[in-house]
Amino acid sequence: MHVYIEDIAKHVGTPVTLKGWLAGKRSSGKIHFLQVRDGSGFIQAVMSKAAVGDEIFATADHLSQESAIIVHGTPRADSRAPSGFEIEATGLEVVGASHDFPITPKEHGVDFLMDRRHLWIRSQRQQAILRVRHEVIDAVRDYFNSRGFILADGPIFTPSACEGTTTLFPVQYFDDTTAYLTQSGQLYNEANAMALGRTYCFGPTFRAEKSKTRRHLTEFWMVEPEVAYADLNDVITLAEGLVTHVIGRVLDRRERELKVLERDTSKLSRVTAPFARITYDEAVTVLKSKGLPFEWGGDFGSPDETALSEHFDGPVAVTGYPSKIKAFYFKPMDGRPEVSMSVDVLAPEGYGEIIGGGQRLENLDLLLQRIKEHNLPQEAFEWYLDLRRFGSVPHGGFGMGIERVVSWICGLDHLREAIPYPRMLYRIYP
Repeated sequence: MHVYIEDIAKHVGTPVTLKGWLAGKRSSGKIHFLQVRDGSGFIQAVMSKAAVGDEIFATADHLSQESAIIVHGTPRADSRAPSGFEIEATGLEVVGASHDFPITPKEHGVDFLMDRRHLWIRSQRQQAILRVRHEVIDAVRDYFNSRGFILADGPIFTPSACEGTTTLFPVQYFDDTTAYLTQSGQLYNEANAMALGRTYCFGPTFRAEKSKTRRHLTEFWMVEPEVAYADLNDVITLAEGLVTHVIGRVLDRRERELKVLERDTSKLSRVTAPFARITYDEAVTVLKSKGLPFEWGGDFGSPDETALSEHFDGPVAVTGYPSKIKAFYFKPMDGRPEVSMSVDVLAPEGYGEIIGGGQRLENLDLLLQRIKEHNLPQEAFEWYLDLRRFGSVPHGGFGMGIERVVSWICGLDHLREAIPYPRMLYRIYP
């Protein structure tokens, strides 16, 4: 009976068949210890010459790393094994040979591994990260779906930029038309919210920033909820609920993967709502008290976000950023038009911004003024302005970057490991 390694505990003492690949091997006299993986997990198969015979034993002796194999045997409990189980092998079939697999147990440089990303993801660590990523995405969908939100994705090809064209990728769109790869589904999601009330979009987004920091990718995934009749406090509460739900789900279902990653889960266990909340004004005071050369009106860089997150024992929501550094669609604060009704959620442990959003500007005249101030073509936003002409209501939402959340939960040094095939300033292969 074919079983997956992740289900092996259900079949102790029963003959089974594993279909997978040889992750590693060592031998001791008349016993082979085969490290087998099948996509669902890793397990050791113990093969003795007495159990399989000379021919199969010799075949196993010449197997190389990443050969595709089928192993027959019987699972047994073993407290010494990382998974708590191992297989007593009784048979072996070679499905596909592997010769000179380039990624060996020795140390390799990052560029070497990234050039072979399609093979690197076979390793136990990379598989653990991608399984956590899957759990994060599943938890995000569950959070919104169980709360009455409707998934309504926006287009990837857009006719105009939502925040200016300097950080977008232009694409030839038939004849002489230029389209752009989306940097956010938010504007379309606002239209969806006016139809559906509570909605979210979830997909790839693209930023043409020439950034080389560990917190930036050219192509990344983002979930963006939008809610009609919502204010800034509603947005923050929704964000807090999402983050704590995701953390709780991963801690509950991906304990094994977090152990592989040697993640200190006690820090994640302390993440509870409500988060600490401070205004941008207060954040500037904190940064100055720490000796950082920051002036009011600027956007936070990575060192600033790290300093702020270290100031609190958990995520922190920073509200009220200057209107000049935020997109045109943010609502200005009553009595302080220079300040926007915005919020960024900063993750602890120096992982920086994971959520950005706020309350949208619902007033038609003010929105027209903001479009002019940002030197954006009004004709490109006529459809968006219609949302203010036909039944405008207070509304808000945010965007959460999946890779940034995965990077934080897994304790990664760089976002490039948080997505199967990262795209960065100098990387588009494989």
